[in-house]
Amino acid sequence: MNRIAPAVLLIALALTLTPLAHAEKKKRKSRADETPSASRKSAPEQPREGEAEARLIDIYKLIGQARTREALPKAEALVRDHPNFQLAQLIYGDLLTAQQRPLRMLGDVPEATAKAAGPMLADLRNESQLRLQALRERPAQGLLPSQFLALSSQNKHAIAVDASKSRLYLFANGPDGLKLMGDYYISVGKSGTEKNTEGDLRTPLGVYFITSNLDPKSLKDFYGSGALPVNYPNQLDVKRGKTGGGIWLHGTPPQNFSRPPLSTDGCVVLANPDLLHIIKTVEIRTTPVVIAQKIKWVAPQAVKMDSLLFEDALNGWRAAKSSGDIGRLLSWYTTDFTSYGKTLAEWKPAVQSEVRQLGGRGVQLKDVSYLRWTDSNDTMVATFGELVQGAKTGRTKRQYWTRQGSQWKIFFEGVI
Repeated sequence: MNRIAPAVLLIALALTLTPLAHAEKKKRKSRADETPSASRKSAPEQPREGEAEARLIDIYKLIGQARTREALPKAEALVRDHPNFQLAQLIYGDLLTAQQRPLRMLGDVPEATAKAAGPMLADLRNESQLRLQALRERPAQGLLPSQFLALSSQNKHAIAVDASKSRLYLFANGPDGLKLMGDYYISVGKSGTEKNTEGDLRTPLGVYFITSNLDPKSLKDFYGSGALPVNYPNQLDVKRGKTGGGIWLHGTPPQNFSRPPLSTDGCVVLANPDLLHIIKTVEIRTTPVVIAQKIKWVAPQAVKMDSLLFEDALNGWRAAKSSGDIGRLLSWYTTDFTSYGKTLAEWKPAVQSEVRQLGGRGVQLKDVSYLRWTDSNDTMVATFGELVQGAKTGRTKRQYWTRQGSQWKIFFEGVI
């Protein structure tokens, strides 16, 4: 009888092989994920993005096919190349154990070790399960996250995070629309998602944008190969009274190739090779980052009608502003509208001044993008260049719209 049959059977049927990532050994101060430091050691040369996970999956497949003799040297090579990849270390240990005796369970370590490392072992099993689930349930070719209704040519890339799968999806935006470039394992907040308050150890949900690329030399080793902050709290978060900040996409410390699925103070954390690839690929200010509990994948044509309905609203606002009729223009704004702390009444003189400066000329919109966020409310985040008719340059504006009955209205507007 094959001595590893129990493990092989479990892998073949459930695809849930053990293994784990090492949990942090030291207690860190509150919000350690968000606190930069002035000192940092130079980072070693990094391997290619996605390469380690691809090799791990190949090993899973071989074990599932009962080809453990082929799997063992591949596992040995993987841990040699990535000694800090605890999940790979665990499967390598199982394969070594299987050479001496039948495996009793996944992650077959001595009882005393299993007791001491109980939570860590559970984290590793969870990480393994999520990596495999994401690969089993990959989105069909051509489908897109439902939030991406329209992106302009200025949005060369886009990111979507599916917290339920511990997965980040990176898209390129070209003449033919969005194309999936790659997807990567990620970790989110210790307490899960839907951040509400400072220090709640949750990752926010919503539509965000990358605001900067922090110099790795200014960061602690804890942040790995770098950090990309996003604009949490966004204007919808502010409207809802959410607090906190310092939400980044960042890497892992040298001793960890990856972190357990629920292990951050609210940030989205990737393996260093994956983060480096993203840092080199995306653009500051124009790259949207959608973070959802679960991504809904749709065909592009499925959102076409919703896109057209919102385009009508946006063009209605543009026409109202071009008309010079202040009353007609203000009818497009909610009564609780704000603009960087100003109420509608306080902001009204500024918009009146803008309309006077038009001098009867129309307003043109260029490089328009809009992303939809739907939870208890329907929200649209629109970004565009606003040009006075005949001008070559203008201002970039961002508006947050909410659906009130059958109408779209603006509850925030500002220059970015």
